Amino acid sequence: MTDGCAASGEPEQPVEVVVACEQWRSACPDIEEVCLRAVRAVLAQHRYGEVSVLLDGNLRVRDLNSAWRNRDMPTNVLAFPAGPPPSQGVPHPLGSIVLAFETVCEESREQGRLFRDHAAHLVVHGTLHLLGYDHAADEDAAVMERQESRILGSLGLGDPHCGRVNR
Repeated sequence: MTDGCAASGEPEQPVEVVVACEQWRSACPDIEEVCLRAVRAVLAQHRYGEVSVLLDGNLRVRDLNSAWRNRDMPTNVLAFPAGPPPSQGVPHPLGSIVLAFETVCEESREQGRLFRDHAAHLVVHGTLHLLGYDHAADEDAAVMERQESRILGSLGLGDPHCGRVNR
């Protein structure tokens, strides 16, 4: 699903969502819309950027994680930034996000969260990575988690970090 226009006719951030694993649609029939809303909520303050979201399974994500991060295991979300913009305000690719169905499903069960809400959170998380946010250091994690909480709140979703100290 690709969408680049708002209902009002104004251009929006181009977002492409590819469902490569049909289990995503079985678990959440409107998963493409969930992803579109999540990416747009992150990019609301930005006037440029194109994002691709690939919804696949653990096998593909494990292969990508192994090839790009030397970690031979699946993970919930991977973000692949496209690089710096050619110039400020010019539309350009921000990068791609890949989510692993089985991992997202298992995590949502473990955390007692709705599958769609957890998927939205991970799309927000991945999009923030494309914008340069990181969580390797506690200070950076706190900044990123505050952004996630604010954005998820704007979508009417609960705060996944509520009551939790940085990872």
